[in-house]
Amino acid sequence: MIEYAVVGSGIGGASIAAYLDAKGYDTVLFEKEPYLGGCSSTFRHKGFSYNTGATTLAGYENGQIVKEMFDAIGFVPDVTPTDPAIVIIDAEKSVPRYRDLDLFLEALEKHYPHPKNREFWTLVHTIGKEFYAMQGHYYTNKNLVSKAVSLLSYLPLLLKFQRHLRTNAYDFIHTFYKEISPEYQRFLEAQIMIVSQAHSKEINFFTAALSLGYTFNETHYAFGGLGRIFEDMTAKMKDVRLNSEITKINQHKGYFTLYTKDETIETKRLILNSTVYDSQELFEEKPVKQYYKKYEHLQNYQSSFMLYMTIKSDADFAHHYQIIQENNHPFTLSNALFVSFSDKDDEIICPKGHYSVTASIHTDSRWWNDKETYSRQKDELKRLLLEVICDTLQIKDTHIVDVFAATPKTFKRYIKRSQLGGNPITMKNFLPKLPGNDTPVADLYHVGDSVYAAQGWPGVMLGVANLRKLLHV
Repeated sequence: MIEYAVVGSGIGGASIAAYLDAKGYDTVLFEKEPYLGGCSSTFRHKGFSYNTGATTLAGYENGQIVKEMFDAIGFVPDVTPTDPAIVIIDAEKSVPRYRDLDLFLEALEKHYPHPKNREFWTLVHTIGKEFYAMQGHYYTNKNLVSKAVSLLSYLPLLLKFQRHLRTNAYDFIHTFYKEISPEYQRFLEAQIMIVSQAHSKEINFFTAALSLGYTFNETHYAFGGLGRIFEDMTAKMKDVRLNSEITKINQHKGYFTLYTKDETIETKRLILNSTVYDSQELFEEKPVKQYYKKYEHLQNYQSSFMLYMTIKSDADFAHHYQIIQENNHPFTLSNALFVSFSDKDDEIICPKGHYSVTASIHTDSRWWNDKETYSRQKDELKRLLLEVICDTLQIKDTHIVDVFAATPKTFKRYIKRSQLGGNPITMKNFLPKLPGNDTPVADLYHVGDSVYAAQGWPGVMLGVANLRKLLHV
């Protein structure tokens, strides 16, 4: 019988599995696909490599949670800092999000001048620095008493940021600025959405400030694609099983039995990197199903439409762009398109003189279920997004080597998950309503972007750190 079985190799699953193995625990990592990383993986298509969804490594710097976790594993990724972290383009306005506050404000004032800009962005900068410096809080969902005790650990945080926790971000911003242009609102909204996965009216200003301020922290580009981080992070693990889908789990007193099509495995402790609202499908026991059923409402059907390209060009591109339009694109939830380019010197992901491009935009997975309209929608949105990218970034048709698209249906087929981007921390889904990294079921745990604390590298890794506290490892 093994000590820990980790099911799923996304950010949370791969990180906690690599950590437990490095600390000497008998740990097995199961992944249903032939590659690691889930939504943050890298795949091959017609001889070229592409990042599946996520393209940015955030939180890897001294004092930050991702660096702390990688150091605990004994892992150093092959990355380079990106500054600016992103270039935001709206028509003729182009604003690089530099890490340095003064450099960013200088660029901002050229297109969105306002007498309160420095005060506002200094507040955003300060909230982020102060939050990531705070220690000692943890969250458990084991039972009501334990949860209540854990919530007391947030008292210093609540007292410090209470003003920003009470008000939704949209109202706070408009009260702060008093007068704000529609273009500037679009600029702010696009950045909030891409990080928090929610609109400013749905989240408090504290969450919005962390979203707007993530570029004031170091962000990194991963050579070879994000998938290589997972390969290298788990390289020293003794037992990583690819193409190994867990089809059923039985709970027993003191252990779990896991089933694949080829074998049966027994484990003392189980860590799932699956979405909290889909996990009940793995179990037959009523108490386990009842726990997961409480979180079915978190399935919000928010997903992504992806455009992948390889281009051959001598031009210099930033690593990341956000291209904003006045109105939402058809079949999407957004007017902002996020476009990522491989590093010019990264010959691991594509040949010299080429760029691997991953572009994403929010959509609703339910809009892609009609067989009669599916192909037409996919082709139309692919054409529109390709046109926006090429027109905005001056990419000629002759530069394009290959281009193809993926829908929520594509993700469901390959990674068996159509809801992407995690669950946003909204005004309606805040502590203590969040599903935890532990559960009322003994020795059953969770990591990932649908449980505490949030999505993205820093958010998921906060959950991994929280789980380490709960496991006392």
